[in-house]
Amino acid sequence: MAIDPREKIALFIDGANLYAASKAIGIDIDYRRLLTEFSAKAYLLRANYYTALVEDQEYSSIRPLIDWLDYNGFTVVTKPAREFTDATGRRKIKGNMDIELTVDALELSPYYDHLVLFSGDGDFTALVAALQRRGKRVTVVSTLTTPTPMISDELRRQADFFMELTELAKSVGRPQAARPVPSPATE
Repeated sequence: MAIDPREKIALFIDGANLYAASKAIGIDIDYRRLLTEFSAKAYLLRANYYTALVEDQEYSSIRPLIDWLDYNGFTVVTKPAREFTDATGRRKIKGNMDIELTVDALELSPYYDHLVLFSGDGDFTALVAALQRRGKRVTVVSTLTTPTPMISDELRRQADFFMELTELAKSVGRPQAARPVPSPATE
């Protein structure tokens, strides 16, 4: 990766996208090691994590992670997810954080040299181009190793650098936590 140690860097994490990519390659991200890894490379100005939350749920599986990130050096940006029923009658949850991430990246851009974007979402191609016009360097972190790549080709081509998540996982990943397999009921 081409991060100059003299640079000020900002990490912008599309939480839903990074979660999907890490699950697809079979790892969990150790966010403490992620901060340590990037802090060792350059001056880490900010680490932002973006996610939508379903607010009416009594318990959300993401809540412990959000709380941990909030207390351990990340700026956590959330908004309520919207719940709807699709045309087939299935319950769906929508919570897109693209606009919030984009606005924050542009507003903070005078203060960093290099943005590290954890997302493969092609919607960020215009953001990357806008930052480059402002003289910023952009690294995109995602994966090409899954049967269907988790990064849009346009975003990968627009970025100054592409970091393969499977390579980064060697230093900041851990095997997915073992999920208990429900045993069949015995009578």
